[in-house]
Amino acid sequence: MPTPSTRLLTFAITLCAMAAAQIPDAPDGVVAGIPVNYTEAKAGTYTLPDALKRNDGNAVKDAKSWTKTRRPEVMRLMEENWFGHAPGRPKGMSFEVTDAGTPAYGGKAVRRQVTIWLTKEQKGDSKGPRMDLLLYLPANAKGRVPVFLNMSFFANNLAVTDTGVKVGRRWDRNSKTQVAAEPLPPPAAGAPARPRFPGFPVEQFLDAGIGVATFNKDDLAPDFPGTEAMGVKGLYLKPGQAKPGDGEWGAIAAWAWGASRALDYLETDKGVDGKRVAIHGVSRLGKTALWAGAADERFAAVVASCSGEGGAAIARRNYGETLAHMAEATRFPYQFAPNYAKFAGKVNEWPVDANLLVAAIAPRPLLLQTGSTDKWSDPYGEFLAAVAAGPVYELLGKRGLGTTKFPAAGEPILNDLAYYMHDGGHGTVPADYGIYIRFLRQHLIP
Repeated sequence: MPTPSTRLLTFAITLCAMAAAQIPDAPDGVVAGIPVNYTEAKAGTYTLPDALKRNDGNAVKDAKSWTKTRRPEVMRLMEENWFGHAPGRPKGMSFEVTDAGTPAYGGKAVRRQVTIWLTKEQKGDSKGPRMDLLLYLPANAKGRVPVFLNMSFFANNLAVTDTGVKVGRRWDRNSKTQVAAEPLPPPAAGAPARPRFPGFPVEQFLDAGIGVATFNKDDLAPDFPGTEAMGVKGLYLKPGQAKPGDGEWGAIAAWAWGASRALDYLETDKGVDGKRVAIHGVSRLGKTALWAGAADERFAAVVASCSGEGGAAIARRNYGETLAHMAEATRFPYQFAPNYAKFAGKVNEWPVDANLLVAAIAPRPLLLQTGSTDKWSDPYGEFLAAVAAGPVYELLGKRGLGTTKFPAAGEPILNDLAYYMHDGGHGTVPADYGIYIRFLRQHLIP
């Protein structure tokens, strides 16, 4: 007799035809020599690993069994076959507050800038491993506030519009070294204007009583092939070891590890409620937000934007980007444990999938945000993963999506397990931040 969770998984798998009403089919493509399917009817059939069945085949029937037995099993499987094992907090880590409380954003914010030195030996070394954390707190706060921790593709001075932020660093692909992240000079006379990143909407969060922190992923690890031993991963290689082993951390786990180090600091800041810190990222940093939230249960909430393949989208679906695309040698294998690429041609043998990653964040609030035209990231695949993870949230006394009907663009589901699809493509649009704030206020602000 099938369990309720099995029946729900089976039902979710049969919903493929419903997606056609929301995500129109499109012509197939080819990326890195690998075919890309954009026709829902060709997405294939599959059986997801059951979140509520232990490795020994026994069903998980209560919260204690999930917490003490099944969740640790899931985490070990994901570490070994997906993101890789990461070290704990460095013993020699220290915090250097270089900007203790400068007024910013017209007096709305108090700004702090913190250098997180990751090793005792490298402290003060301009070339040493370190993170720059930027924090804004509402100037009118009467006590500790929740904080939205944003992982950025940009150095802090380029991630916001505040000109008082010190210049950070970025990785240069040609030299494979870290260089100053100086703003680009103005275009030459007669040259077309460059599109400008508008900066993270700090004030919108401050107005809602929520602090904002941000750091640059480049402070932890480079984001291009051939750099497996660079950044913080190089600190943990054994003598003679050229790169991390098969089950050891890739770049995503290194970036997520950095998010935990930022949280280490935020827990010490007297203006921050360290028990109400939400982690956020977009695209590959959306994948990172999911893994950070799973790997570090101190994060109170997770907001993952367009995480797609390797994140919240079901890998067993043949739609948009696939595990084979991610693991192709010239693309993104460095982001994952080396074991991940072994399943490129046999995804149905992969012992994990996105539904387990989503379930591992339960019972904490999780918002999956995506875009209706972002076919490459498979918005419907993310929805199906959330449907399949719903029984775990419900087992723990929380609300899953509460529906198997794919919502239209612009119709948020903001339960403990939440889903929102804007009308548009990859990444965030300005209106998304209002949804984020609604979600955070609903779940983190009494």
